[in-house]
This record gives sequence, structure tokens and C-alpha cells, in this order.
Amino acid sequence: MFKKVLVAEDMDSVNHAVASVLKELNIDNVQHAQYCDKAWLMAKKAILEDEPFDLLICDLSFKIDHQHNKINSGKELIALLKQEDPNLKILVNSIEDHPQTVKTLWDSGNIEGYVCKDQHGMRDLREAILKLDNGEQYNSETIENALQQKNLFTLSDFEINILSFISNGFTQDEIQERLKQKNISPNSKSAVEKRLKELREQFNARTTPHLIGIVKDLNLI
Repeated sequence: MFKKVLVAEDMDSVNHAVASVLKELNIDNVQHAQYCDKAWLMAKKAILEDEPFDLLICDLSFKIDHQHNKINSGKELIALLKQEDPNLKILVNSIEDHPQTVKTLWDSGNIEGYVCKDQHGMRDLREAILKLDNGEQYNSETIENALQQKNLFTLSDFEINILSFISNGFTQDEIQERLKQKNISPNSKSAVEKRLKELREQFNARTTPHLIGIVKDLNLI
């Protein structure tokens, strides 16, 4: 059974419920973080001390407050920690069951399980932990049903980045520099322009703002 678990969750009620499940499974070393930045620092410290976490149970959305956070979503946190420690098992525990979100996370290869916070959430969470500890993957029924839907789109990291930058008001010159800073390739202005054109055609978008609206409606960014 997992020995050391990190729970990234900003709701006290959910933290208490998750802690109860972990206690039932005789997992004593459980640490909680209510912000992604704190979870990142805790995980990084554990790695540096050669005592890494075995499992991360992570929500996807975190309320924005007065603190200045560099990591604002569970999806970002998951990607960063999986890159830092590929052996870390990651279990999503979220109310978010949009098919696009679910498929994108599974396609990323960064997670081992996904549980929906519904009426069976804590029961499913317990089952998921047992499955992951046994080297298996797990989806709760709600998530499995979401994955069965047809005509689901996914975007590459390159596409997600350029669309996210545009939605935040960056110019193509600024996007080019940001991509270079992140070591994302391709990163030329011409590559950005070409991919935007292809995406507009793929999503039948008349303009780039129209494209941004479509991908946001589909929860792709």
C-alpha cells in the first residue's frame, strides 16, 4: 500500500473526506496542500530529501485568492510533477467530468486514475487507490461514460499553449518568445500562424477570436 500521499485540494470538507478514506486504508503519512504552488514545493522538497510521495490525489480547479500563484490549475500541477517524478502515481479527484477534459488528461499520459466527485465519489476514491497501488488504472463510472462519447477533440501541447497565450492577450511576437522560453518547438511566428490557420479550418472558426470561443466551450483550454 502507498506509504506517502499528497492531497492537493482547496475545500476543507473534501480534504476531511479524503483523509478519512486514507485512514481506513492505513495510510498514515498524508500531507495536504490547498494551493498548487504549495503542493509543488512540498513535492519538490520531498524529492530533494529522497523521500518522494508515492501518490498525488489532485483536484483540477482551485479558487483564486489574494495570493500570487504561479501554478493555477491541477492540470498544470500534474504535468509539472509527473515530469519531475515519473514514478509518482497521480489520481484526479474532481467534479469536472467534461469529456474533452477527461480525454486530454488521459491522452497526456500523466495520470493513472480519475474519480468524479459525485454521490459515489469516496467509494470510488477508495477503489481507485487500491487499483493504483496494484499497478492498475482506474476510472469511476461517470468518467468511463464520458470517455465513451464520440467525436472528441484533443490538442497538442503546442496548440494548447498558443491558444492559451492568445486568449490571454499575447501578440504572435510575444507568443514566439514565450514558446522559446518554455523550450517548446516549433516556436517560430510562421509556425504559429500556420497552426492557427489549420485550427480555424478544423473547428470551422471564422476568426481567431471565434476559434478561442469554440475551444473554450469545448474545455480544451
